[in-house]
Amino acid sequence: MSEPRPAASVLEAGTVAVDAKDGVTSVRFGHPKSNSLPGALLARLADAIHTAGARPDTRVLVLRSEGTGAFCAGASFDEFKAVSTPEEGQRFFSGFAQVILAMVRCPCFVVTRVQGKTAGGGIGLVAASDYALAVPEAALKLSELAVGIGPFVVGPVIERKIGLAAFSALAVDADWRSAEWAQAVGLYSELLDTVPALDFRVGEFARKLAAYNPDAVKQLKATFWAGTDGWPELLASRAATSGTLVLGEYTRRALGGGPTR
Repeated sequence: MSEPRPAASVLEAGTVAVDAKDGVTSVRFGHPKSNSLPGALLARLADAIHTAGARPDTRVLVLRSEGTGAFCAGASFDEFKAVSTPEEGQRFFSGFAQVILAMVRCPCFVVTRVQGKTAGGGIGLVAASDYALAVPEAALKLSELAVGIGPFVVGPVIERKIGLAAFSALAVDADWRSAEWAQAVGLYSELLDTVPALDFRVGEFARKLAAYNPDAVKQLKATFWAGTDGWPELLASRAATSGTLVLGEYTRRALGGGPTR
């Protein structure tokens, strides 16, 4: 028997806002449940990043989330529990694939501001960034294995960023890792002491990048993500795997007791 569908207002909740000034385009997402990402919000976020990157006045893109709490809680558990067919599951997990692809295909650098904890698919957003800045409170974990699936869709971008050994450790031990660990393996490029210090540094750094030669930036960005041409097919296949596993008895039982994050 399939799970009852959550109210449409839950799945359609959340915001994506875009602001552009002096070559810096900020894309900000938010959701009342710890900045989690239901499918509709993922689609809007992917579209906003793609559109912002295509703007002629965008020299650097800053990705951020709302508030001072969690940066991103990953997949929406409400929608996660409502998946009733493999096709629905693949469509849902493909939302993360589209955001990751929009970030790595963006012709300018993507700088991400991480002001709090990050779980699951949110780590994929951090890994798809060209430069991520965080605070010491920004612990992270890949929680997928704990609920009976695995970090299949976000796996390729995380592994590319930090290597197989660190990705394996993160995926197998589905518990919190410190921000210091994340910096040591290369997920975070810088750690700032406080959120105000983080905001100051993000603004200063973004303005600095916006002054660089956009042609040089575009070419350098392409070298960072060379060899990812096959990712649309790879991530679609990974989304199908997750979409099937989410229907399994183990996952349904794990989710029945509520979120495990």
